[in-house]
Amino acid sequence: MRPFDYQRAERLEHASQLAADADTLPLAGGTNLVDLMKLEVETPQTLVDISRLPLRSIAEEGAGLRIGALVTNTATAADPRVRADYPVLARAILAGASQQLRNRATTGGNLCQRTRCYYFTNIDQPCNKREPGSGCGAIEGIARIHAVLGTSPHCIATYPGDMAVALAALDARVEIARENGSSRSVPVRDFHRLPGDTPERDNVLEPGEIITAVTLPAPVGGTQLYRKVRERSSYAFALCSVAALVALEDNRFTRADLAFGGLAHKPWHDPRIAELLVGSEPSLALFDRAADLLLEGAQGYGENDFKIPLARRTLAAVLCEASGVGA
Repeated sequence: MRPFDYQRAERLEHASQLAADADTLPLAGGTNLVDLMKLEVETPQTLVDISRLPLRSIAEEGAGLRIGALVTNTATAADPRVRADYPVLARAILAGASQQLRNRATTGGNLCQRTRCYYFTNIDQPCNKREPGSGCGAIEGIARIHAVLGTSPHCIATYPGDMAVALAALDARVEIARENGSSRSVPVRDFHRLPGDTPERDNVLEPGEIITAVTLPAPVGGTQLYRKVRERSSYAFALCSVAALVALEDNRFTRADLAFGGLAHKPWHDPRIAELLVGSEPSLALFDRAADLLLEGAQGYGENDFKIPLARRTLAAVLCEASGVGA
C-alpha cells in the first residue's frame, strides 16, 4: 500500500469539496477500497473519512423508505420495515459477503464497489478499467466470472454486488450531494454504466459528488424473490442472480419487475421482459420467450459461455416459483 494523507470530514459540504480532487477518494466502511489500496489498484493521495457524517438513519419518506448512505448492510437487512415491505432487498444483502463484512459495508460503498475481475485486481496484467488503453486481458484470457451482456471490445468485467440488483428491481433512486451544495437523484437502474469506450468509469458520479442515501418507492406487495447462483454456498460472487417483484391476478401477471446480476457491468434491467409478461398467463413457453429477450445479443468468451443457458434456467426457475408453474 502506498502512503496517503488521511482527513476526516465533519460536514457533507467539506467532504464534497475534498472529494473534488481527482487524487482523493471518500472512505466509508472500506471493505472494498482498502483491499484495492493494498493491491495498489487504487492509489489515492488522500482519503476523506466520511464515516462520521449524519447519514446512518433509515426513515420513512412519503410512502417509501430512505436509507442513509452510511447505514450498514447488516442494519438494512435487519430493519423490520425492509424485511416486511422490501424482502427482496434483505435477501439480496444476506446473500452477499460474510456477516463480518456486512457489519462494516455501507449502502453507498456497496453501490460503488468495483469489479473483482482477475485482470483488474492484478496490476501486472492489462486492464482498460485500471489503465485505459492497456487492453482487456480477460477477453482472450480467464473469463469464467465475466459478462455476457452489455460488453465492449474494451471490457467484459461484471459488477459484483447483490444489493444493487435488488434495488434495480425495486426501481430505487440514489441521492447524490454535489460540491456546490446542490443535489441530484438518479435511478439505480441508471447509476452504473456499461463499459463502452470508457470502462474506467463504473458509475455516473462526478468528482466532488457523494452518495447521501438510497430511496425506495412505496411497497408494492406481491411476491419478492432473490435467487443467486454461485460456485459455493457462501461468500462467493454471483455467476447469475435474479431479483424479482411479481404479482398475479386471475392467473395473469400484473407486475413483473426483474433485475439480473453477474451478467453485465451493471445490474441488468430490461423493461421488455415486464412488457411481455404483464397481462399474460404464466407458462414455460412464456418464460422461454422472456429469456430470449434477456439474452438477445448475449456473447460468451469461452470460459463463461455457460452463463447464457444458466441465465435462461435461472430466470425460468424464479418465474416458476413466483407463479406456481410446475408446482
